[in-house]
Amino acid sequence: MSIQATAPVTQEDRAQLGSQLRAARMKAKISLRELARRVGISASFMSQVELGRAVPSIGTLYTIVSELGLSLDTLMSGEHSAPAPEENGATVDSTVSGLPVFAPSAGTAIPGIQRAGDRPEINMGGVRWERLTERADPLVEFLRVTYGPGSESCAADALMRHPGWEYIHILSGQLNVQVAFDSDVLGPGDSMNFDSNVPHRLSNTSGEDCVAIWAVVGRQGFAHPLDLARAGQGSSGEDSATMEHSHS
Repeated sequence: MSIQATAPVTQEDRAQLGSQLRAARMKAKISLRELARRVGISASFMSQVELGRAVPSIGTLYTIVSELGLSLDTLMSGEHSAPAPEENGATVDSTVSGLPVFAPSAGTAIPGIQRAGDRPEINMGGVRWERLTERADPLVEFLRVTYGPGSESCAADALMRHPGWEYIHILSGQLNVQVAFDSDVLGPGDSMNFDSNVPHRLSNTSGEDCVAIWAVVGRQGFAHPLDLARAGQGSSGEDSATMEHSHS
């Protein structure tokens, strides 16, 4: 079992996460009370999260970033450094959600390569997310995710949901998956995909880490590729019909 994968969240982690969420909230011009209301938590707890004194559950974090138009990608690696506006006269450290400048990784001339030791990550609630793209990508979250023993994405009575379509491939261990009222257990080599808008829950009830490759498409509200394909087929059909009519 990987001890590093299930390491507890440090004070530095909490402070960085809180600062990023606070700056993103202010950039979106959403009050703390309003964001708390949308997420379904108390304003005092939201304040504690922003101050780095409390850690939200995975499900709550997903809801927060969804309301702020962010993704897990944009919370990783501390790549947001623009100055923030002031709130109540105090300057806030900002973490704007814009994309960083695209450039080759150190030691390579090929854009898009990311070395194993350079992966930005988030550890929370026994779950470790490692970003597999060299920069935050607005089209897809490409991740290596480790669910430690006993970890879960949300409570059993509070299934999570968010924009996007998820693709999972299990490398090792076991992952319990519930989508709506259906549930199953995935093992090494298994894979699945599902609509993230459908309430779902992920958990690891085994005694070892579950490591998986994850991709979430459309997390920030982009159309799903299948929808784009259908739209394209419809447009092609209409164009063909128009052309046939114009020649008749």
